[in-house]
Amino acid sequence: MWARDVAVSAPGKVILHGEHAVVLGKVALAVALDLRTFLRLRPGAEGRLSVTLPGVGVRRSWDTAGLRALRGRIAGKGREEEPLPRGSGGLSALEFAGIAAGASAPESLATLAFLYMCLAISAKYGDVPNVDILVWSELPTGAGLGSSAAYAVCLAAALLMVCGAISCPLQEGESTARWTEEELTLINSWAFRGERVIHGNPSGVDNAVGTWGGALRYQAGKITPLKRVPTLRILLTNTKVPRSTKVLVAGVKEKILKFPAIMNPVLDSIDAISQECQSVLEAMPANPSPEHYPVLEEFFDINQHHLNVLGVGHPSLDRLCQVTATHSLHSKLTGAGGGGCGITLLPPDTSPLAVEAAKQDLCACGFECWETKIGAPGVTLHSCSSLSAQVLHALAQS
Repeated sequence: MWARDVAVSAPGKVILHGEHAVVLGKVALAVALDLRTFLRLRPGAEGRLSVTLPGVGVRRSWDTAGLRALRGRIAGKGREEEPLPRGSGGLSALEFAGIAAGASAPESLATLAFLYMCLAISAKYGDVPNVDILVWSELPTGAGLGSSAAYAVCLAAALLMVCGAISCPLQEGESTARWTEEELTLINSWAFRGERVIHGNPSGVDNAVGTWGGALRYQAGKITPLKRVPTLRILLTNTKVPRSTKVLVAGVKEKILKFPAIMNPVLDSIDAISQECQSVLEAMPANPSPEHYPVLEEFFDINQHHLNVLGVGHPSLDRLCQVTATHSLHSKLTGAGGGGCGITLLPPDTSPLAVEAAKQDLCACGFECWETKIGAPGVTLHSCSSLSAQVLHALAQS
């Protein structure tokens, strides 16, 4: 029995520094973005488990007895520590939901991830009780901002909690609560399995940022949370220019092979920026001096030039940097480049008028723009009464 009405949220992510160089063993810094995915969890109808995902048009409900029978069919297929890959004997059993094993549409993958995690978690920790789950996100999908990982983190936390694998840390009268380090590690491991259902072979960075928040250092497969980092204000801008990460990565590799003596020092410089930036971020909470911001701005400028040298710039990103520069603000691309998103640092002394003018000019270019923060908290449990009116309204769509 689950008797509470609560919400879980997890942040998206941006790459602060280290794009493309990280593929070649250099350091990347990933930071939590304070645009969040929210999951509302409440008691459901007797014998039913339902999920509503208005962002991708999913509204599904299953009887728990049928799910229990299906769980028996997939038990024992696939190793304990790995999710069942798409199309294997295990996940193909999920076709009972009317989804083909090779389906790749966002609504199909989101439903598959939900069902897989329900079945796998209940097989290990006991039945998922009768609950209604509704998920809504502030994050745009397909923009490289970790929207699928935030979804997987929210699902993992909610399902583990209702099955009793982790606690429900929210006390009566509290607005928010976080899980213990041990519980966060469990949430992260299950979120990674959900991400694998959606993406096949993700790095694990996005779900780690969604779980722990703050900032993470990533190098050669090793993920290390930074100890203490400041929350920084940014503008996040989506140029809406589509791009292929695979094509961009291949282009960088080709350029390095063609001009190794020229390109390898560029990669070394990007690596140095990531490491220097880490030092600055870790120094800021103990010494919140305004002198740190010009240094961070210079890192943005230098790295943006490096990324153009690697061949992953785009006229839309050049335009973004030019527009913000007219307002004395500094920007760089984030993620794969070739379009996609850019971030603009907003130092504490930036006037509200300058921010508003920059946003208007960026929107006039046809871009989408959010004023938000990086270094946000990771997965969090909320009382529904503590949520904003906008989020509550979005979570009432069932």
